[in-house]
Amino acid sequence: MLEENLMQTEKLVKIYPMGSSQITALDQVSLAFHAGEFAGLVGPSGSGKTTLLNILGSLDAPTSGSVEVLGRKIEALSHRQAAELRNHSIGFIFQTYNLLPVYTAYENVEFPLLLLKLPAPQRKKMVMDALDWVGLADRAGSRPSQLSGGESQRIAIARAIVKKPELVLADEPTANLDAKNSHHIMKTMVNLNESLETTFIFATHDEKVMRYLKRKISLDDGRVEKDEIIEPEAGK
Repeated sequence: MLEENLMQTEKLVKIYPMGSSQITALDQVSLAFHAGEFAGLVGPSGSGKTTLLNILGSLDAPTSGSVEVLGRKIEALSHRQAAELRNHSIGFIFQTYNLLPVYTAYENVEFPLLLLKLPAPQRKKMVMDALDWVGLADRAGSRPSQLSGGESQRIAIARAIVKKPELVLADEPTANLDAKNSHHIMKTMVNLNESLETTFIFATHDEKVMRYLKRKISLDDGRVEKDEIIEPEAGK
């Protein structure tokens, strides 16, 4: 499964102006990811993991260096081209769920498909498949206020994978969940990674997430300190 080169960075630098000075969020980061990985960018707050995740997702652009995602050079994309890449090929999961409160779970999951202008029958099948993948087909008509935190995050996962993207980027996806729900969420994403061969890249400092990773990339002060393959724990 880990044969196709999905994305890579080469001497990636990201600098943010801060008044009369500047902050180097990423400093000469060179990494490669392959299709089907279940990897995490780990490190303390301010280490650069979320910045790197945002650049990989074409939500931000590098100051210098090269970033290639699904054959596209991120630094060369226009705003419209970056939006098209996200709409078609990348799913996002955030710690705050970002569900639209006035819409049902079904409608929240359907939203990315509306951007793709797919016909209604096709959308319906894709939405119900995604809800079934996360075990919440029976909550399709529920609004976010009627869902628990764990259920809300599972709906957010369904929304991220409904279009079967090649890549899912998750920024601290368990930060607002207790241990039981965190492990449920991670097991759900492991199953999706294995059954759909979707690539998952996490930004996290949560030990509950780290125990599920198959690759751990440690960042500190914007640099890669360690890049290691993780052997699965027995009995997970």
